[in-house]
Amino acid sequence: MSSPPVTSGSAAPAPSTEFSLRRIAVPAFGPSLLFGLGEGAILPIVPLMARDLGASVSMAAFVVTLIGLGSLLNNIPASFITMRWGERWAIVAAGLWSALGMLLCVLTPGLVPFAVGCFMVGMSQAVYNLARQSYLTEAVPAAYRARALSTLGGVMRIGMFIGPFLAAAAVHAFGLSAAFGVGIAGVLAAAAVGARVPDLVHSVAPGQAPTAPVTLKRILAEHRRVFLTIGLGVLLVSAVRASRQAVIPLWAEHLALAPAVASLIYGVAGGVEMLLFYPAGRVMDLKGRRWVAVPSMLMIGVAMLLMPLTGGFVTLLMAATAIGIGNGIGSGLIMTLGADHAPRHGRAYFLGVWRFLSDVGGSCGPALLSVLVAGVSLAGGIAVTGLMALLAAGLLGRWIPPRDSEPVDKRG
Repeated sequence: MSSPPVTSGSAAPAPSTEFSLRRIAVPAFGPSLLFGLGEGAILPIVPLMARDLGASVSMAAFVVTLIGLGSLLNNIPASFITMRWGERWAIVAAGLWSALGMLLCVLTPGLVPFAVGCFMVGMSQAVYNLARQSYLTEAVPAAYRARALSTLGGVMRIGMFIGPFLAAAAVHAFGLSAAFGVGIAGVLAAAAVGARVPDLVHSVAPGQAPTAPVTLKRILAEHRRVFLTIGLGVLLVSAVRASRQAVIPLWAEHLALAPAVASLIYGVAGGVEMLLFYPAGRVMDLKGRRWVAVPSMLMIGVAMLLMPLTGGFVTLLMAATAIGIGNGIGSGLIMTLGADHAPRHGRAYFLGVWRFLSDVGGSCGPALLSVLVAGVSLAGGIAVTGLMALLAAGLLGRWIPPRDSEPVDKRG
């Protein structure tokens, strides 16, 4: 959707010609919808397939964890792949690698090959997500950056929402492994669309000397202050977001609500999130990143602190909806902050570290919740997660630059 250029004091000067997200919708967001659909199709089936292959309940949970672990451990290698091949071919490679991992899950009998295939799917996530973020950071004017990146995240969520329904139909007709057929079709379609994405043109201004090669070590040294300030806030945001996925169904079970009711509450919260991604990006572009970052974490934090006080369906639904609204208005926040601070040269290295911090938070948040639940109580664990959200709000409010001094367009 097109919007008027940002007025004076914006994060970047308005582009000389009107820019429209609608014009780049298919090449920019089509692969994300398809990739999300492909991965969403297999995620609910992975633990069931693992159990069919003889895994215990704990082992099946570990196999699911391997997808996230594959993404976490491959963020830095993904930056090398993107720097070497470029964003376009990194997107294609990610789709092919994910398809190979899914094929391994289906065609090779045994729990170990199945686990390896799931790890490969996680690896492809890291490459794909970094390449898409890097591509849009370069291709979209800074005045529209948050809208583009929040839409990217929103479209991915829509794909992951649709995927399980398509997989359910396939499983009903052909059995569990058919879900992987849907997944393979989705990620291969994403690779095919990605192959048609225009290559980025990196121009050098007349009279400007070519830049020296950039290394990961240099990026870490030159941007260590950003990683240790805003990056810490991003880590906490990811930890809170990942924990919220477990908090709602666990507290619903604590209240002895039926599984169908718990699913309804979770679904309503997720539906609210999907409605807010574009408004969130628009606010970030027009008012500044703080206007979304701080309210998002404050709303989630307060809702988390109030959740242990809920006693039934209505009150829990209210708390879960507040969490959904808070998470929805924060759509694209982490990607936008990374894009704002990423340098023009060596962007993939920077974003690889940025996504690593985000994934560390996403992995540690549920682990910390588990420890707190085991050692204290479920209510205590939820309350600590809420306090983490409030701390994230404070850190981001302190370290995100005000609108007038947000990073400018670094495309060169």
